[in-house]
Amino acid sequence: MSTTSTTSSGSLADRLRDDLNTALKAQDAVRRDTLRMALTAVKTASVAGTEARELSDEEVLAVLRTEVKKRKEAAEAFAGAGRTGSAERERAEEAVLAAYLPAQVDDAALQAAVAAAVSQAAEGGKTGMGAMGAVMGVLRPQLGSTVDGGRLSAEVRRQLSA
Repeated sequence: MSTTSTTSSGSLADRLRDDLNTALKAQDAVRRDTLRMALTAVKTASVAGTEARELSDEEVLAVLRTEVKKRKEAAEAFAGAGRTGSAERERAEEAVLAAYLPAQVDDAALQAAVAAAVSQAAEGGKTGMGAMGAVMGVLRPQLGSTVDGGRLSAEVRRQLSA
């Protein structure tokens, strides 16, 4: 999480706004621009649908995860095209946003959780790649936002095909 937070009881969106003000005062251009973009994405999500509403912290986290993923993909595309300056800027923006996301599960804990879910599926008679849906169905709610979906899926595939 961000170390520049000034409120402990406010919502995540409030922390983003507070951190934007701090970045403005510090004249931190990358952080300022990234937080403005993130707040715009949060605002867009809050007015989507039939009526405007305040997003919960989980919904704000979902928006931030989407923005992090966009930055990661853009950095890879820029790097592949030889535009290192643009790739570095995207990586810097990704790092700013990633500070607001929950800590990711480490590899050992992920492997253990997947192994337990694979065993549970095997006890239920599901083995091999056919058990992918059952294993993911158990792990997704259990791990929530502490693991990237692609990383989780890759580890489940690895263990199911072993």
